[in-house]
Amino acid sequence: MKIIVGLGNPGSKYKDTKHNIGFITLDEVANQNGINFNKSKFESEIAEFNFSGEKVLLVKPQTFMNESGRAIRPLLDYYNLTEEDILVIYDDLDLPTGKIRLRQKGSAGGHNGIKSLIRHIGTQDFNRIKIGIDRPQPGKEVVSHVLGTFPKETHEEMLLAVKNSADAVADWISNDDFVSTMNKFNSK
Repeated sequence: MKIIVGLGNPGSKYKDTKHNIGFITLDEVANQNGINFNKSKFESEIAEFNFSGEKVLLVKPQTFMNESGRAIRPLLDYYNLTEEDILVIYDDLDLPTGKIRLRQKGSAGGHNGIKSLIRHIGTQDFNRIKIGIDRPQPGKEVVSHVLGTFPKETHEEMLLAVKNSADAVADWISNDDFVSTMNKFNSK
């Protein structure tokens, strides 16, 4: 069983913001697999399906970004899973818009959603896909940047990153080898 976590903030106010790229990516994975987010459990919206013989949960924590770990820890406990069974998708200021970077572990790098996951899960050793949202323009605050929408000129790059991330999710589920998936998708 695999749990794919997309980080974001609940509510229509945040729907298309850069900080919600994890939610946007899970919507793409759900769309590709013809499923909907139709369950609510452990403060999360959940879509469930089988892929290559593996049960997969797509999870959007509804706790707001800074408390994401509060929703994920109970899911891991309920399904008796470990950090090796999860993949977390989230925004990264240090990558240009359109770029993705897969990692097996690492610090939070200042990302409050990842800080919460590390705190609640008890380790920083979990699979992740970081999707670039670029740094704010000089004079613009980080908060307004991440809570803003993608400008028209970077929309295509964002859509490509979402597609590549969804493809990486499918690759990992089917081969169950995150290093292989990292090698394939980090070279793009």
